[in-house]
Amino acid sequence: MTASRGRKGARRMAEIPPEVLRGLERGELETASLVEWLAIDQTRLLEHVLGELEWDLSREDLRATAVELSEQGIVARTAGLGRALGLATIGRGRVRRGRDLRRRLAAHTCDAVRNWACYAEQVGELSLAERLDRAQPFAADAHSGVREIAWLAVRDAIIGEPDQAVELLEPWTREADPNLRRFASEATRPRGVWCAHLRAFRDEPERALTLLEPLRSDDSKYVRDSVANWLNDASRDRPDFVVALTDRWLAESPTRETDALVRRALRTLRKAGA
Repeated sequence: MTASRGRKGARRMAEIPPEVLRGLERGELETASLVEWLAIDQTRLLEHVLGELEWDLSREDLRATAVELSEQGIVARTAGLGRALGLATIGRGRVRRGRDLRRRLAAHTCDAVRNWACYAEQVGELSLAERLDRAQPFAADAHSGVREIAWLAVRDAIIGEPDQAVELLEPWTREADPNLRRFASEATRPRGVWCAHLRAFRDEPERALTLLEPLRSDDSKYVRDSVANWLNDASRDRPDFVVALTDRWLAESPTRETDALVRRALRTLRKAGA
């Protein structure tokens, strides 16, 4: 996760200074490490955010949801609270107020709150194009943790329409912002991290080639590492595809960037002696 400006993140929960934890749970600070995100009592954070935003929609239901989710894993808690916040903002008589509250969640100082907003924006009957459009500001967030939640929040929708996702995300591979280019790769990984597998691309990774090809020599290591991880995922099910593709890339794109990407992509196959 991206470090909060001017502050080194704790590596163990016991190392988090009490004043930092208080600031995190009051929504006054960004996390500077994964450990800090895990340490936040999200029920306390929610209570402070509801007060700060003068939240007046389904407030007691939101508190109850936070308690119910308290024993879940961090992604499940984040998703559950985000969806509950989103549901509280839709419905008759809530359109204008709900839109304002979601906007304020999305612009919040604390990345953990913006994580909720990723899921809040996905609530409702939306097309995949609409879901990706709503995810884009979070995919470009300055905090790497928010960028991860951005694609997790649309992962199930992508799994449901993988070919449509490729078509919609192909223009993202040409974006000036490397965070958006990386999203196109990371959101469609065949296996991925903390998420359901994308069976269609495990079986037929060639269906996503139009996302991978433009990024094979990307000038951003952040993007290249994601593409390499995509191919490493694919190598577990379709080593033939990955070997053929990387051989072609090395022949067609003899750059240091492509060479480094390919070495990373083939790490599992090389360990296996393939």
